[in-house]
This record gives sequence, structure tokens and C-alpha cells, in this order.
Amino acid sequence: MNRINQLFINKPGNILSVYFTAGHPEIGSAPQIIKELANSGADMIEIGMPFSDPMADGPIIQNSSALALKNGMSLRLLFQQLKNIRSEVNLPLLLMGYLNPVLQFGMEKFCDACAETGIDGVILPDMPLQIYEEEYSMYFRQKELANIFLISPQTSLERIHHIDNAGNGFIYMVSSSSTTGMKDHFSAAQTAYFKRVSNMNLKNPLIVGFGISSHEHFTTVCQFTSGAIIGSAFVKMLAESKDLEHDISMFISNIRGE
Repeated sequence: MNRINQLFINKPGNILSVYFTAGHPEIGSAPQIIKELANSGADMIEIGMPFSDPMADGPIIQNSSALALKNGMSLRLLFQQLKNIRSEVNLPLLLMGYLNPVLQFGMEKFCDACAETGIDGVILPDMPLQIYEEEYSMYFRQKELANIFLISPQTSLERIHHIDNAGNGFIYMVSSSSTTGMKDHFSAAQTAYFKRVSNMNLKNPLIVGFGISSHEHFTTVCQFTSGAIIGSAFVKMLAESKDLEHDISMFISNIRGE
């Protein structure tokens, strides 16, 4: 069974998924960050594939992608860096990024490399649902890779059901129709959105991302969904850190309120 599915069976709530950009803050940081997150109590890890035109990302993740590319990060190098990661980490690992670099790498080749590396799922926000179903779903199924789709407050009920049927692993609930980045609090409209989708009783678990940066945010979304994704706040911390082991541990503890 895919590690993502196993996670949600073993732990149906309070799941903390953490995003960082591969190649940031240093070209070889990814394996250490993954190991420190696993040791510090993260439940799932999303490894960002840097891209030169990250449309859905705010300035913090945009800057991390720009620095990672300047450092020389590429998909080929990332797979090389992660080739032995499964000997040390058993958490679900996902790759998140944009379709263009994956198509340049080759979709079938990409899925093969994910399987060989031990990647459990992929999040490509700009991959059209119809294109996935018609052209690429066979590669994901063959390698037992979860394909994660995003929804937003504006996503229709019909499309949410379509996504629930087409995707697997979990549904990524974008908290608002904006780019990634830290926010102060959730509005009444946002919490109503969390409740509304939660009450649809979808087959896939729900995880909320975009704007999660504190223990308060984490506990709020966990009232309605299976958990939360933290990206910009963690990437910002990495850029400022002088001691990754200590700072990653403290960051996770603070989000969990421990």
C-alpha cells in the first residue's frame, strides 16, 4: 500500500505535511531537511521542484526557487540526491512543482524515477485534469503513485467530485484564491469553505494548504479536515537558520503546540 494511504489509515487527523524547495538554502540541503523533518515529528513531506515561473507561489517560495535554480538544482540532480533516502526515512514523500519541467524530463521517465526513488505522490497544480486522465494516469497507476489535485473556495461541487474520483492520496484544499504565503488568520468565509467540503464525505482525505503558519492555523483547519500543509513559513525559517537540526525541531514543536 502507498505510504500516503497508510498514513491516513493509521492517523486520520492532525496530520502535518511540510513543504520545502529542493536546492534551498543550499544545493545539497534536501536529504538533511527530510531526515530532520522525519526526526522532528512531521507526518508527510512535500519536496518542491524549483521552476522559473511558479505561478501559484508567493514571494518567499518564488525566491527559494530562484535561489535553488541559481544553485544548480534540477530534477535529475534531485533524484540523484534522494536515491538512498528510503534507507533512512519511511514517511510519505511527495514531489510538488509545475508541469513544464516534468514534461521536459519526460512524464513516463519521471514516474519511473519517482518509483525507483521511493516517492509516494506528485502535486502538479497546473496539470489539467482531462490531460491527466487521457494521457498520464496510466503511468501513475503502473507505479502506484498518488496524483494530488487542488481545489479552492471557487471550485464547483461537480469538479470537486470529479477530482475526488480521478485523484488519490488526498485532496489539497487551497485555503483561499491567492498565492502561497503567510496569513494572519482565517476568515469566516474560509472556515465555512472548510466545513462545506468536509461535509461532502469525499473518499479522499482533505488537507489544507496556503496561509498555514502557526499552531492556531494548524488547530483550526484540523477541526474540519485531516490536517495541514505548511510551506512559506518553513521555507522562510530555512533561509534564516544557522542550525537546521535545532531550528527544524523547534519549528515543528511550535506548530504542534508542544
